[in-house]
Amino acid sequence: MEPIVLTERLAAITEYWRPEVVARLNGQEVKLVKFRGEFVWHHHEAEDEFFLCLEGTFRIEFRDRTVVLKPGEGFVVPRGVEHRPVAEEEVSVLLFEPAGVRNTGNVEHPTLTAPDTGGRPMSTPRVLQYKVGDKTTAGETIEFIYGHSE
Repeated sequence: MEPIVLTERLAAITEYWRPEVVARLNGQEVKLVKFRGEFVWHHHEAEDEFFLCLEGTFRIEFRDRTVVLKPGEGFVVPRGVEHRPVAEEEVSVLLFEPAGVRNTGNVEHPTLTAPDTGGRPMSTPRVLQYKVGDKTTAGETIEFIYGHSE
């Protein structure tokens, strides 16, 4: 067990909207994320989502109101409530939510949906259980696999 140095973990994040799991406890994940711009409108059917602003200022837009968060301020988005984070400038945020929650909730977005990490931090390679000739969920045939083992 070692301390989690948030500043070091944040410095290693180079891609917006890609949460990095930094800790797990009691079926929950603590994630760090950087973002800028507008996220996709979405909701999480069965999960509440906690946002804690670490650096910068951002807003969480709802269909009927907007909440602005500054460093040190947090907010819980209740399950089922449609929302989208928006940041004019780069922000750093800590998220706390149940393990396995997809960042875009009920929406599959071609560029904003973060890859499923299978509960592992995104910096840890994932072993896929596929072989050449298998079909993907999109119906494509796997012709080549490049991967890592742990």
